[in-house]
Amino acid sequence: MSILTDNALVHSVDRAMKDWKPWQIVVASSLTALAGAAAVEFIFQDDTVYFRIKKFAMRQARRIPAVRDKIEKEFASSKTRIEHDMFKASKSLTPIRALPQHTRSAEDVLNLVKEYKHIELAEWNQLSGTVYCGTDDITQLVTSVYSQFAWSNPLHADVFPAVRQMEAEVIRMCCTLFNGDADTCGSMTSGGTESILMACKTYRDRAISRGIAKPIILVASTAHAAFDKAAEYLNIRIKHIPFDPVTCQVNIRAMEKAINRRTCVIVGSAPQYPHGVIDPIAELSALGMKHNVPVHVDCCLGGFLLPFMDKAGFPLAPFDFRLKGVTSISADTHKYACAPKGSSVIMYRNHSYIHHQYTVQPDWPGGIYASPSMSGSRVGASIATTWAVLLYIGEDGYVKATRDILTAARRIEAGIRLVPNLYVLGKPQVSVVSFASKDFNIYRLSDAMAKRGWNLNALQYPASVHICVTRRHTSPGVVEKFLQDIRDCTEEIMKDPGQPDVGTAAIYGMAQSVPDRSIVGEMAWAYLDTCAALPQL
Repeated sequence: MSILTDNALVHSVDRAMKDWKPWQIVVASSLTALAGAAAVEFIFQDDTVYFRIKKFAMRQARRIPAVRDKIEKEFASSKTRIEHDMFKASKSLTPIRALPQHTRSAEDVLNLVKEYKHIELAEWNQLSGTVYCGTDDITQLVTSVYSQFAWSNPLHADVFPAVRQMEAEVIRMCCTLFNGDADTCGSMTSGGTESILMACKTYRDRAISRGIAKPIILVASTAHAAFDKAAEYLNIRIKHIPFDPVTCQVNIRAMEKAINRRTCVIVGSAPQYPHGVIDPIAELSALGMKHNVPVHVDCCLGGFLLPFMDKAGFPLAPFDFRLKGVTSISADTHKYACAPKGSSVIMYRNHSYIHHQYTVQPDWPGGIYASPSMSGSRVGASIATTWAVLLYIGEDGYVKATRDILTAARRIEAGIRLVPNLYVLGKPQVSVVSFASKDFNIYRLSDAMAKRGWNLNALQYPASVHICVTRRHTSPGVVEKFLQDIRDCTEEIMKDPGQPDVGTAAIYGMAQSVPDRSIVGEMAWAYLDTCAALPQL
């Protein structure tokens, strides 16, 4: 715009406002600024304007009596199905609703334990993930170690120095495993969710200390939902970056485009849970260094597979502290490390990061309070058993287990690719193989496999299922049985691919088609309510 035009515009504004009083100009300017800020806040949110309008329309539609009655009817039906499925296994037990009036003998309680244990699934070889080891030798080791440290609490490091030493050794072993140096440090937590929560807390507080008022986490839409949980708990904004529909890896260009001055951490998964694909960690590391943003690698699922893949004969590009941009890594010891639930490790490149994780209250009347993670008191026995299992299995044991597990996963992937009417999502790189169908509702296959004892994980967007391969699947004949059952069930479904859906197929199919996600959320509430409930009298 030319100076002449600028001056003409200024003179035009001056003439239009020549009769305005100063206070009117101040008020008008303030209101305009506020309106502009509100407009920016409304437009530039994580959810698109279209999505928010649609959400608002759905909320209003639910006020219509006919729509409300239909939703309530379907919700009641779904809740009844959930309760039936939840309570059917325990129908032989008499629910205990209050403390017994008198002390019961240990023998009596142990007999009752046997009754409760009897209703649990005995066959673990057909579970997706869930039980990652559970062999008799490790069970005996864990039971023996646990009994010796059942009452220990690392909150009191002076009283329980053995557990303190064990925890420090577990952290150091993990830092070494992920190619950390002498400055690399970390904490043990109760599981992957807490490790992720601690990482998000660290980067939130680090950002705030640098003057960023409202930090933002950048994650792929395939990143674990624990990051959304952390954002909710810690009041951090989270932005989900789309993934490539072919590779299932996070879209690097979209990730870089989303980086701004409020970005407190970039997250990559190794591998991500839905499809078992490793995000391009080296490229994310380069982005972090280019924009001076920390990079967290979520290795909770693959933590005790990836470090051994090279030696097991499955070459892998660097994904850990060898990459200069990687500033933290979370890895679960209670998965492929074969430690009991729940234990995990969160590691940082140096202490400048982990100090933001700590909670310190120096002015409390009860003394100086200092805690490294979410919990105050912690289960010392969990630390001791993790330490014992790591030593018991050792590097050679983990390399062998990795070779066996990945070999089984590759065989499953190859077998599924040969099944007509099924296709594999992306290129699975570790232990998870996800698959879908363009010819029928894939959840029907999941339901059919469940009738044969298989427990698969249902995914959405796109509709698919996966199997997470564990040591249990490396037993003789398990892979062969799985593939044969997949072939048989698919063949049976294809005799009538358009058959009405029931069970999980109906629930998940309906859930994905509901535009108002709050309805799906309410169904999830019903499920969680039922988990903590007893059958009605």
